[in-house]
Amino acid sequence: MENKHRPQSVFRAAGTVAFFTLLSRIFGFLRDMVVANYFGTAKMADAFFIAFRIPNMLRQLTAEGALTAAFVPLFTKTMMEDRQKAIRFANNLLVTLTILLTLFVMVAVAFTPLLLKVVAYGFTGDAEKFQLTVKLTRLLFPYLIFISLAAVFMGMLNTFNHFSSPAASPVMLNIAIILSAVFLRDTFSLPVYSLVVGVLVGGFLQLAIQVPFALREGYAFKFVFDPGSALIKKIVTLTIPATFGIAVAEVNLFVDTILASMLQEGAVSYLYYAQRIVQFPMGVFGVAMSTALLPMLAHQSGANEKHKMVETLSQSFRMTMFLIIPSMVGMLVLREPIIQLIYEHGEFTHQSTINTAFTLAFFSVGLLAFSGVKIFVSAFYAMGDTKTPVKIAAAMMVLNIVFNLVLMGPLQQGGLALATSLSSTINMLLLVHILRKRLGGIDGRRMLRSFRSIVFSSVVMAAAIYALWGALFGNGYTVIALTIMLTLSVIVYVLTAKALKLEEVGSVIGGLRRKFRPKT
Repeated sequence: MENKHRPQSVFRAAGTVAFFTLLSRIFGFLRDMVVANYFGTAKMADAFFIAFRIPNMLRQLTAEGALTAAFVPLFTKTMMEDRQKAIRFANNLLVTLTILLTLFVMVAVAFTPLLLKVVAYGFTGDAEKFQLTVKLTRLLFPYLIFISLAAVFMGMLNTFNHFSSPAASPVMLNIAIILSAVFLRDTFSLPVYSLVVGVLVGGFLQLAIQVPFALREGYAFKFVFDPGSALIKKIVTLTIPATFGIAVAEVNLFVDTILASMLQEGAVSYLYYAQRIVQFPMGVFGVAMSTALLPMLAHQSGANEKHKMVETLSQSFRMTMFLIIPSMVGMLVLREPIIQLIYEHGEFTHQSTINTAFTLAFFSVGLLAFSGVKIFVSAFYAMGDTKTPVKIAAAMMVLNIVFNLVLMGPLQQGGLALATSLSSTINMLLLVHILRKRLGGIDGRRMLRSFRSIVFSSVVMAAAIYALWGALFGNGYTVIALTIMLTLSVIVYVLTAKALKLEEVGSVIGGLRRKFRPKT
């Protein structure tokens, strides 16, 4: 393989993914602000969120999540052996996916009403709302085809050591939805159809933006349709269990949505908006790290370098804790002003803010687990083991349902969020326990030392927020106040962590210095 396709530093790759993911999340919040302003948390919003969640959930399970996790290690190994064979494998997968997904979408469109009677049973009592959800779901199913093909190109580009365009591609989806909602909503009898146009156009653009970069890296398309090939059979074998193993958090969130449809009107929307807030730090830090990890761990596993895998996992999780835990604490403390400033406009009322903030508090406590599951599952997939994570995931899905049924009564949609956080935390701990045995250690003591220092620094930061917000701004929530408060929080956190001699501080500062050092 050419030198340029050797894996780069995981932190450098993760930094690239994090930057573009941050950009995507910013546009995602702008998208949510637009949607919240025009549609609020009423009937059309609930119908769209359910309709969009179904193909989006399938995308997480069969495409961007499980397929990428199975494809990247297999494609990496094939590239190490025979480049032309690897390109043929990618083309075969692209053609096979296109044909199978087209057939699947046709069947799914026919059976959409039956599907929605299962996943949105609470909507069946409102015929108008249910029929609208059916129409929107049918229109959104083709999005699955675009995003699945985009996931294959993402896997190729990441193996080619190119992370920027796949990470930037979700920006296209957010921009398309924003523009459609703003300029097309008055074109349709029901304004919500403008969001459908945005999703479909955005899905196509997510695929299209990656193709030129793949061509530049040496990819060339050739029609290959051989679904019975050994590599396709292997990827099917890996993908089926990976469907559950890598996406347990998403599956749990989907169960939350089903149960939320049986609660008060707006519960689905409260869950959605709270989840979007949680996904911001998780996407920028946790998902970025796991995306960068998979190709590197695949190389290390292929070379049978278990000690390097342990070192890479330890460094990656410690860095993730350093970034995620203060985000979690900050979100708990500042959840109401954050939601008010982002969403409380137009049809999104102050009561919507209160209910969404209540839900966000319970999602926040699981933030480290959501990110940790993605990181540790990557190690199993790099080793070609998709069965172990699926066994754990299946048990956790059952446990999540139990937690849901126990907690949704007293806590409403907040109980559903807490159930997801609890089951994901147990999932992460079980993955770590098994990896420790599989790799002969996991550098646990070092992780625990970092965890203690990070938690202490985060608590100091939280105390500073409580003290400074009242002293500086009283009870006023403004963008300037929140920006100043977040900046001061970061300063307090970093100074405290530095005083405790936390090595991750040096890694972050050193990385920033290298990034912005003037070129000579």
